[in-house]
Amino acid sequence: MNERERRLGELEKELTLLSRHFLTSRGSRIGQTLERSAYVLLTRLESGEPLSLKELAHTFQVDVSTINRQVGAMLKHGLVERIPDPDGGIARKFRPTALGLERLRADRAIGIEGTGRLIDATGWTPETTQTFLALLVQLNGGITELEGLSWPDAGRDRTEPGTP
Repeated sequence: MNERERRLGELEKELTLLSRHFLTSRGSRIGQTLERSAYVLLTRLESGEPLSLKELAHTFQVDVSTINRQVGAMLKHGLVERIPDPDGGIARKFRPTALGLERLRADRAIGIEGTGRLIDATGWTPETTQTFLALLVQLNGGITELEGLSWPDAGRDRTEPGTP
């Protein structure tokens, strides 16, 4: 095994551990009201223009039927609304409602608090945290580009002062 393969193997292992532990190790979901799928869908809809089921399915690389079920549940709970295509297309589009955005922001605040606990546990300085953030932004931007996905601010440069 050459150096690159060893390094990529270690990276793959660490990313697997991160994805496995991140959501649960931040703390319980007590107080959070959104299903994880609704949280992710609302996060995407919040960051850009309204999207159709087909566009959402492409963004998340899942079947339209999966997105249809998830969006249907969100419609039922008043988290999103169906609107005509602002560009005059045939397909209906979806955007978050005021209630959906309110619940997203409330759940996000809980998530940020939990993420803060994780960062505090590392003992990282604000500068180290900012470096890690910049690397994650770059990684997510590259993945978005590679996959041809639609996520408005993926890979954007974040130059705010480093804070956990």
